[in-house]
Amino acid sequence: MSILFSSYTLNSPRGPLTLANRIVVAPMCQYSANNGEATDWHLMHWGNLLNSGAALFIIEATGVTPEGRITPACLGLWDDRTEAALKDKLSRARALAPATPVFIQLAHAGRKASSATPWDGGQLLAADNGGWETMAPSAIPQLDGERLPHELSKSDLMQLMDDFVASAKRADRIGVDGIELHGAHGYLLHQFLSPIANQRTDEYGGSFENRIRFPMELFAAVRAAYQGVLGIRISAHDWIDGGWTPEECANFAKQLKPLGCDFVHISSGGISPKQNIALGPKYQVPLAKIVKDLSGLPTMTVGLITDPHQAEEILQDGDADLIALARAFLYKPRWGWEAAAALNATVTANERYWRCLPREAQSVFGGVKVGQR
Repeated sequence: MSILFSSYTLNSPRGPLTLANRIVVAPMCQYSANNGEATDWHLMHWGNLLNSGAALFIIEATGVTPEGRITPACLGLWDDRTEAALKDKLSRARALAPATPVFIQLAHAGRKASSATPWDGGQLLAADNGGWETMAPSAIPQLDGERLPHELSKSDLMQLMDDFVASAKRADRIGVDGIELHGAHGYLLHQFLSPIANQRTDEYGGSFENRIRFPMELFAAVRAAYQGVLGIRISAHDWIDGGWTPEECANFAKQLKPLGCDFVHISSGGISPKQNIALGPKYQVPLAKIVKDLSGLPTMTVGLITDPHQAEEILQDGDADLIALARAFLYKPRWGWEAAAALNATVTANERYWRCLPREAQSVFGGVKVGQR
């Protein structure tokens, strides 16, 4: 039997959440919000991917404050207005798809905020062009020559924890099944973890123990306020000399476990334009294995996994517990169906689609036969 299409259970203080298979739609920024509010683009996008055959869908990086957005077009969840918009679009998308657990990724971009959308260059926006003051552990810009971010004070850190907690409570009211904190790709929590971005001299900088302190405190604060499935996405490697290492990442994950961390989602990179990433199929899987083996936490792996047999092999080898795909789902929104056909497994789908399968893939929906007038 295919492991990719076996069930998997994530546990939380609220109780177990069982996923029908091991396929996850990873969070993907759409840069399509209106002042933080989810739009009809999100309704279409979410409804599409909730019909993908994946057992878990994670909503894109969602700012806990307006200043925490990557771009002015990023999704937010910081007030009643953004909460109502997200709830409306999500509830409508879920009504048009098979019952599928949904997580949301809560995020703050730190010094990488106030940026243009990717198709507009992705660079830091000037104040007279819709930009705003960014913030970071240290007053070090992402790119040489950019304006310096505001160095966060201890009172700023307390406010940020309150912001994440408030957004977690809003997410709970909306009815998501879990929360993923964004500690990857060079955004704020990753900035604290990495010595490339964090050069503080107080108890939040310097040693490994100090650099993980704020992310640990923030995680504990969210855990105290939210009893559903809670995990974190972490960049396991900065891919630059003197940066955050896979071993540090694994140690960090291990220390999150007693705080009530239910899973880790392992990615890499994003802290510096000088990174030198060794790209290739499954290039981040060895990082996930290091974290999984040391921490014992349920582990998602992601990154250039495009073939169902690749995904199956990762699970067979014990390198990860869940397989997350991002851009592969944008290119092939029914990737889960194709994987089921390739591995002789089944998925659920909206009955409106039951007639679409080619004859050789009829078993994907459990051999359902549908007549036609």
